[in-house]
Amino acid sequence: MFIVTENSTKTREQAESAFSRTQTQFMARNRTISEIDDVAAERDAKTLRLRQLRLEREASTPVKLPASRKSAKR
Repeated sequence: MFIVTENSTKTREQAESAFSRTQTQFMARNRTISEIDDVAAERDAKTLRLRQLRLEREASTPVKLPASRKSAKR
């Protein structure tokens, strides 16, 4: 009867250890994905801000028309 309890305890410890490893990997993966999402959100915000600044600059800059060429006399 002692052997069954010892095996049962070992099996339980192994299962808990395996679960702990799996849970740690899962949490690390979620943390990494969260960090990647944060970086992407920051990049998108910066891109939007720079695009808005560029459009404002282009809107405030007068458009220069190309100089018309005078027809050459023959």
